[in-house]
Amino acid sequence: MKNDYPQKKKARELAKYLRAERPDYASLKSLFQHLRSELEIEVPKSSKKLPYVPTEEELKRYYEVVWKAKNFQDMMIVKTLMYTGVRVSELISIKLVDIDFHYCQIRINKGKGSKDRIVPFPQTFKELLAMHADSMKKKQAAYLFESSWKK
Repeated sequence: MKNDYPQKKKARELAKYLRAERPDYASLKSLFQHLRSELEIEVPKSSKKLPYVPTEEELKRYYEVVWKAKNFQDMMIVKTLMYTGVRVSELISIKLVDIDFHYCQIRINKGKGSKDRIVPFPQTFKELLAMHADSMKKKQAAYLFESSWKK
């Protein structure tokens, strides 16, 4: 192959040499760490960017939109995310039976890392959340947030 890069040719040569040893990923990773060390090649550090921090005015406008939302379910989704800190993937899996209004907490089943946990929500959010949960129960929903297609 005429269009091969030099690195690709070198990889073929190394593969021929190493194939008999049947290396796995971990051993190849270790091999190349030692190779970089022998050749005195430093691994470049990726620069970590600071997150964008909205201005006070932008935050005020955001909260105004959320608190005065015309679509009640959209407002409830945003408030639930804000008050509990759950991930979106966890939010869509919250079942109505997972909400404990007495202790103001929600059970998250199989969250990140397939772990279960309990997240609190503020007492001030209890009434609004209960109203939403009741409206979902009347629609015979199983989840806190369901589309009209039961998805």
